[in-house]
Amino acid sequence: MRGLGIRAENAADKTASEGGIPIMRSPFRDHEKMSAADFLFAPEVQKLLMVAYAAPDQQFSASDLAQRSKLDADTVARTLEHLAGSGILKRHKAKGDEAETVSIDRTFLFHDELRSVALKSFAAAEPVRTMLRGKFKDSVVRAFILAEDKDGTLELLVVHGQSMPDEAAMTAACQKLSKNIHRHLKVHVISNARFNGLTPRDALKPKVSALEIIKLGDTKAQLPAERVGLLQSAKKKLATLSRPSR
Repeated sequence: MRGLGIRAENAADKTASEGGIPIMRSPFRDHEKMSAADFLFAPEVQKLLMVAYAAPDQQFSASDLAQRSKLDADTVARTLEHLAGSGILKRHKAKGDEAETVSIDRTFLFHDELRSVALKSFAAAEPVRTMLRGKFKDSVVRAFILAEDKDGTLELLVVHGQSMPDEAAMTAACQKLSKNIHRHLKVHVISNARFNGLTPRDALKPKVSALEIIKLGDTKAQLPAERVGLLQSAKKKLATLSRPSR
C-alpha cells in the first residue's frame, strides 16, 4: 500500500469548558475515557496545543484557534491568556487591521518536553492508536510513529498480520484522522513478514526514537502461519521414518 500524503484542516470534536483554565489537570473525569495527558492538561488546553504543535511555526489568531479546535470564543480567550502567561505560547502584535496572533514559543524552558508529551498522547499517538484499534483491529498487529518532521508531518508504519487492511478503508480513515489532528500523514503499510526482514539500513526500520503505539497482542489480528522450510520439513519426515515401529 502506498504512503498517504494528507492535508489537515479542521478539528473533529467538541468540548465545553467551565471555570478556570488549569494546565495541571485533576485526575478525576466522570464518564469519560481517560487519556494519559488528562493528568496534566485540561481538555481545552489539549485542543489548543494539538493545533499549535501541529504547526509550531505558524501564527494563529483567536478566531483561527476557535474554528480549528471547535471551542467557543470565550474559552479560547481564557485559555490563550493562561498559555501565553505561562510562556508556552508567545503573542504577536496585531498588524494593521489584522488581529493579534499567537504561536508556540520554542524558547520556553520545557518546550521539548511538552511537545514530546503531546506527541506521545493527545496530539498524535492516542488518536492514531484509537483509529487503528477500532477500525483495523482484525488486521493490524503493530504500529509505529517513525518520525515527526519540522512541519509537524507524521510518518507512520502500520504492520498487518494474516489479513491485510482494505486500502480504501485505510485511506479514508487516515484522511479523517489527519483532519482531526491537523497534521499531514505519511503512512506505510507492510506485512509482518516484511517487517521482520527489515535491516538497520532500511528506511522503515523503527529507530530508537520511534514510538510503538500498537504492540503485538494489543489487537485481535492474527499473525500469519509460519512456513516450514524444505530442510526442516525433510528433517521432520526423516525423524518420523527413523522411529522404530512397535
